[in-house]
Amino acid sequence: MAPVRAFADRADAGRRLATVLPPLEPDAVVLGLARGGVPVAHEVAVARGLPLDVLVVRKVGHPRQPEYALGAVSEDGVTLPEGLPEELVAPQLEGAREQAMALRAGRQREPLRERPVVIVDDGLATGRSMAVAIETARRAGGARLVMGVPVASGPGLRELATECEAYAVAVVEPPEFLAVGQFYDDFSQVDDAEVAALLRR
Repeated sequence: MAPVRAFADRADAGRRLATVLPPLEPDAVVLGLARGGVPVAHEVAVARGLPLDVLVVRKVGHPRQPEYALGAVSEDGVTLPEGLPEELVAPQLEGAREQAMALRAGRQREPLRERPVVIVDDGLATGRSMAVAIETARRAGGARLVMGVPVASGPGLRELATECEAYAVAVVEPPEFLAVGQFYDDFSQVDDAEVAALLRR
């Protein structure tokens, strides 16, 4: 049986997500997780007339199995879970900071202090990256945190919903939920050039 396709692409997902998010204050900021969350966040920002910024979060892999994530770290140095070995975190933190600077291309970051923050990704599986993003926005002083994802695994969404207001267009429970990409007709890789272009707009 073919997997259910919910969205044509990330732009379609972002437009649909924008219609179900709650009313947002005019000083709110939309943060897209690099890279795949930025095209989704761009559509949300355009639809709601809000500024867009990027947040870079990188997974911290197991030294013998790099594809297995022990946790994640943001460009601001927020690491979850806490206590991961510094020798594993440091290279990912450096890479996240360099990528963030390149994507913003000299533009100043949107300040988050005392502003509502909408954190957007193209989907949520385990929720590790989103958890770090939420904590990063919280430590930066975000006044009201809203997580926006077009599709999410039920367990991942429920766990993070206690941390902020959570919204999703379609939430699918395992075993149907295998990967975020199964819900997109076009889930091609997003490169840094595309992210930088969206931020310039």
